[in-house]
Amino acid sequence: MQLTDAQRQIQETARAFARREIEPFAAQWDREGSAPRELYSRMAEIGLMGMMIDPTWGGAGTDFTSYALAIEEISAGDGGISNVMAANNSPVAVAIQSLGTDQQKADYLTKLTSGEWIGSIHLTEPHTGSDAAAISTRAVRDGDEFVLNGQKAFITAGSISDVAMIIAVTDPDAGKRGISAFITPTANPGYRVISKEDKLGHRTNDTCQVVFENMRVPASDLLGEEGRGLGIALGNLSIGRIGVAAQATGGARAALRAANAYAKERVTFGKPIGQHQAVGFRMADMATEIEAARQLYLHAAGLRDLEMECATEASMAKLFASEMAERVTSAAIQIHGGYGFLTDYPVEKLYRDVRVYQIYEGTSEVQKIMISRGLDNIDGIDP
Repeated sequence: MQLTDAQRQIQETARAFARREIEPFAAQWDREGSAPRELYSRMAEIGLMGMMIDPTWGGAGTDFTSYALAIEEISAGDGGISNVMAANNSPVAVAIQSLGTDQQKADYLTKLTSGEWIGSIHLTEPHTGSDAAAISTRAVRDGDEFVLNGQKAFITAGSISDVAMIIAVTDPDAGKRGISAFITPTANPGYRVISKEDKLGHRTNDTCQVVFENMRVPASDLLGEEGRGLGIALGNLSIGRIGVAAQATGGARAALRAANAYAKERVTFGKPIGQHQAVGFRMADMATEIEAARQLYLHAAGLRDLEMECATEASMAKLFASEMAERVTSAAIQIHGGYGFLTDYPVEKLYRDVRVYQIYEGTSEVQKIMISRGLDNIDGIDP
């Protein structure tokens, strides 16, 4: 895919930011278990926290492909930080722009795009995993308010976010049509973080379990129509999966960059190890897989920009890129030898960070289900 000048400029801007503001500090933030809150304000200053949002609301007004390119660049700096950026952009800000009332847009969008506030999506529950329709968090109508009770799990930015997009059951007898979405401040009484998960990777962001204990939200906090919540949450899955493919590509690319640098300076048998065919061929395979993943996600993103169906292509991109990233980062460790197993070098962190891409936004197994269901729509498959 040939990028436009505008897309290339956004890519280069995000890359420069990641290398200057994130990459030098990522290992330290990983050890500390968080990144500075003001980092997201600096990201907002160059448009990264509201990329697809109309400039009326402080957004950058970019296309989706530009957003995916920026996600790759920030992920190359640090996967956990790119996850907070992704949640804030889509689904939270995009959903408000698409479905929110004028008042909701006025209340939330400018703060989200400026970095003053951070958004979080509350869908997953401890017992649901990929079965989003099985959520049990309840929202019971009480006059002009809803009372929320329930528990959410694996919530990115759950403890630092200022506004939550919450998916809850409003009509337990209506099945999937009884689930609604709310957009509401986390400062509401009854919003409580009960734990911050101690994770393998993405340690620079907070992943939390959150409970709602008789949390009262006004009926005006409904996002879209009552009973449309599951569609709102799942309607952004293709966007999310393309974003994960871009994240995986960024992490893998950072690993190849580190391996290439090490292979130029490490000398064995009288020459840099990169000049040994075994190592050179391995890096050639790594580079080829990374480029294949990039083209898959760019193709899916291009379809999304054309408002064409892209669910199958998004699943393909996510499946290939997420599994590719583990292979490539593992190969990068191997090229480093024993040093790759140490925290002195970045590849062990990259290996930890990319593993989750095969899990969230639908596991690899879910992606294969989606692809198999879409076979008849793939050019040249249907006779």
